[in-house]
Amino acid sequence: MSNSVTSERFYFSADTLSLIREYVGSTVVIKYGGSAMKIKPLQLNVIYDIALLYSLGIKIILVHGGGYLIDNWLMKLNIKPKFERGLRVTDANTMEVVEMVLSGYVNKNLTSLLNQHNIPALGLSGKDAKLVTAFPLSQSFDNFTGKIDNINSQVLSTLLDNSFLPVVASVAADAKGQTYNINADTLASSIASYVKADKLILLTDTPGILSNVHDSSSLIKNINLNEIDDLKSAGVITDGMIPKIDSCIDALNNDVPAVHIIDGRVRYSLLYELLTNDRIGSMLVV
Repeated sequence: MSNSVTSERFYFSADTLSLIREYVGSTVVIKYGGSAMKIKPLQLNVIYDIALLYSLGIKIILVHGGGYLIDNWLMKLNIKPKFERGLRVTDANTMEVVEMVLSGYVNKNLTSLLNQHNIPALGLSGKDAKLVTAFPLSQSFDNFTGKIDNINSQVLSTLLDNSFLPVVASVAADAKGQTYNINADTLASSIASYVKADKLILLTDTPGILSNVHDSSSLIKNINLNEIDDLKSAGVITDGMIPKIDSCIDALNNDVPAVHIIDGRVRYSLLYELLTNDRIGSMLVV
């Protein structure tokens, strides 16, 4: 990674102005979580970058998780976090904690930070105006991890058309009002598909897709669906990366032109990924 990328300044490339013109009026869905949310200075850096992109005329939908905070509160309540194949197992007690943390704390904190920077952000969960309708992922009666049945894209389109920035917590309900925990990567992918976004960006704790998971210099900057299948078959993409990559594949198969996986811990990572041709993460295309 070059020194310019890791510096405390964003360096415009020769292509930045043309890229800004290209993106004006476009719709970008950003999934936010991981260490870039956990550490306060990193969180503020992400907020600054989102505020700048919004100010350049890009329509942004911010979808967030908050797994580290959920785990912290579960441990305080003597509830052991459980995961299967990279997805949280959500019993009734865990579901209450998930909703309180995501909808009550994380969502309103992010909304407030954006509003402090004069960005008209509006906090939502999937339960608001039936934004997200869900159904159970598992047949177990006590697992409230959900799958997405429908996205009410009109809610988001109305907000975007009126210059609001939706901030969406990954909690939803079924037709009977039962609450479900939705994987934030999956939700961001579905929202990007339903609103016909121009890009989906996943902020992660890794540089992107690596051909060698132990070597950050093995970043694959450009990759297509066939190459992704090869990496999955070879066991390069494993564990928690599987649901993340699957959400990318779903978005691409539903006409989202490009999906980016970038390291949210890197200063100006969003700006370098969108406003320079060199980029710093992995871009997935069909």
